[in-house]
Order: sequence, then C-alpha cells, then structure tokens
Amino acid sequence: MADRVRDWRADLVTAYPELFDPTPGDPPTAQGWPYVDDGWRDLLERACVRIRAAIRDGGGSFKTVEIEEKYGTLRLYWTGSLSSEAVARVEEAVDLAEARSAVTCEICGEPGLLRGNGWMATRCAAHAEGRRPIETDPDDHIYVFERVVGKRREVLYRRYDRERDAFVLVPPPLGGRGE
Repeated sequence: MADRVRDWRADLVTAYPELFDPTPGDPPTAQGWPYVDDGWRDLLERACVRIRAAIRDGGGSFKTVEIEEKYGTLRLYWTGSLSSEAVARVEEAVDLAEARSAVTCEICGEPGLLRGNGWMATRCAAHAEGRRPIETDPDDHIYVFERVVGKRREVLYRRYDRERDAFVLVPPPLGGRGE
C-alpha cells in the first residue's frame, strides 16, 4: 500500500539490514521486528548503532532474533558468531538498552517507572493508565557484571545512569558479594 504511513520500525530494520536481514520491500517480516511502542525508538536506535560498530570492528555474523517487551522492560535476543571482544560490546549494548527501558516510558520516551497492576509496564505518570509504581529496593537496580581476568575473577557493581546513558560503578550492596 503506497499510502501507508512509514513506521519507524521499518526504517530501523531497513537502516540496519546486517542486524535484521529484512525481506526486500517487506521489513515487517524481518526476524527481530521490534514489537515495542514508540517510546523505545531512541533506545533501540542507540543499541543498533552500538551493535553495528561492534560487528564492524570485530567481524563475524549477527542476527536479531526477537525484540519485545517482557515484564515491563525491553528484551533483545540475538544469535551469531562473533569474537569475544565483539560479543562483550554487543552484550553491553543490549544491557544498556534493557536498562534504559526500565526508566523510559514505552509510550512516549519520557522518564518512567516500572508500574504494575497485573500487567507490568514502564510508563511516565501521563501514560500510567492507573498502574501504580512498583516499590523496589534500590539494590534491585544494580547490575552485577562478572568477568575472569587471567586467573582472577572480577565482580563489578553498576547502576544505569539515564542522563549519561551509561553504567556507573557503585559499591557492592550490603550483604553483596564484595569479592
């Protein structure tokens, strides 16, 4: 249909064919089509830029399998064969997108909170639809990152900073694994 309004998802899939492998002329049939609302457009675009850079720098193959909302936050699943450095960069891009989704309204993209009443969603106050914010412990928003360096295991504690769109190191939570 020539008069159809162009969807940002089609633009994303078309702009990153190496990530989605779209069918020519029919982007919605691409594996990994984003089944999320408009508010998460920016975080997916950021993720695609980061993933493309990781693949171009590290080589290998990558395909998006699925992009969806689950339990109120983004899930991005992928498959491929990449160098360990490229895998680490892709996983960091995915982690950043998923963390940003937990503080971004899926409807409009403004800062939001995880809300519930049966169905969980990350929404701003204007799009909450009666859902109350889910009370969470601040330690629930700490991402634990583990890696092995030589014979030493490192455990880092990070929190997502929405303003910088980055993880920042934080001290281990009380009772955490301060190894």
